[in-house]
Amino acid sequence: MKKTQGLLTVISAIAIQLTLGIAYIWSVFQTGIAKKLFNGDNAKAGLTFSLLLATLTIGSVIGGKIAAKFSTRTVVLIGGIILSAGFFLASFVTADHAKLLWLTYGVMGGVGMGFTYSTTIACAQKWYPHKKGLVTGIIVSALGLGGVVFTPIVEKLIKNFGGAGVGELKTFKVLSVIFLVVCTVGSLFLVNPPEGYMAGNATANTAAKTSAKEAKNYTPIEMLKTPQYYLMTFTFLLACMGGLMMIGFAKPIAVAKGLESTAVYGVLAISMFNSLGRLLWGMISDRLGRNSTIIVLLSGTAVLSLAVNMVSGYWIYALIALIGFFYGGLLSNFPSMTADLFGAKDMATNYGFVLLGFGGGAVISSQIAGYYKNVAAETGDINKMFPAFIIASCCAVGGIVMMLILRAISKKTSK
Repeated sequence: MKKTQGLLTVISAIAIQLTLGIAYIWSVFQTGIAKKLFNGDNAKAGLTFSLLLATLTIGSVIGGKIAAKFSTRTVVLIGGIILSAGFFLASFVTADHAKLLWLTYGVMGGVGMGFTYSTTIACAQKWYPHKKGLVTGIIVSALGLGGVVFTPIVEKLIKNFGGAGVGELKTFKVLSVIFLVVCTVGSLFLVNPPEGYMAGNATANTAAKTSAKEAKNYTPIEMLKTPQYYLMTFTFLLACMGGLMMIGFAKPIAVAKGLESTAVYGVLAISMFNSLGRLLWGMISDRLGRNSTIIVLLSGTAVLSLAVNMVSGYWIYALIALIGFFYGGLLSNFPSMTADLFGAKDMATNYGFVLLGFGGGAVISSQIAGYYKNVAAETGDINKMFPAFIIASCCAVGGIVMMLILRAISKKTSK
């Protein structure tokens, strides 16, 4: 019975994360929203997406605390309602009050998504404590897969509702219904395991019990007093730059490179490989270790970001896919690393605080990428956007340095 409940929890978490993946196809909306509401300003339009990711961190912290006091089910239900309401209200925004999109899609959408995001991950991890990397990878890969599933659906909806610059807002209304239904139904099957529950065979149970004795469960206040928290959070800020820049502008970049008729493939490529990366790198990290895996991923991101200006033709889709593959790996490893360093008990809240780095990176990356995209649009030369990816590459190198320092401190404190 307990095994069945654990499986139902994971399946429900996957379904919920799949719908949250809609957030990662923002580049499908970017051009139309910029034109319709922001007079062609890509930076202002892109801020909508980055605000959603930034306020996701706030929602994760609040949602984690509510889940600890009440239940994961309650938090996910509330989160689904807030998320749905945000998208529904966004469908009524006009150019005269364009900034309301930041409040509805951005802030409300982000808080609602935050309520559901880290709480579902934490709940599933508790059912399989000895396979955190695998379980986390499976669940967050569903979020990336959501981009693959919903990209053609959203493209068709936009087209049927009047095309670019018209259909985006009406599409938000349809998506709001999807969020409400999936989060409401999915929340019914989310439950934490009983205290002291261990999954798997005898060997796995022993290993998990040993690990549980050795690892300390940090409260959020205790975690905030450690240098490891700040190193990991700042690394997260630096690590996500390249991936977020490409996620937000994959379609416009493909269009600017002369691939307008197939530009949606860019969104599909980054969504599909984002999902694949989350799954595979989560599994790899269970063997290689979180710190070493993140260093490998940052190294790949640094190199790939420098190649954006060199690639032309259909090769751009391969590059977009690879950037998504490494970015997805980063997103699956930071939740597991949080649980490894600070314990599973308050993981939902603790990871919410770690996500502050991700939120900061989202805002900064969108403004950098949006600024250089505006420069490129003015000159008609997409290569003018390249400085944004040079900055992303440098940030990835900075993240490697942070991880090496974190490794040294962790070794010293474990002695």
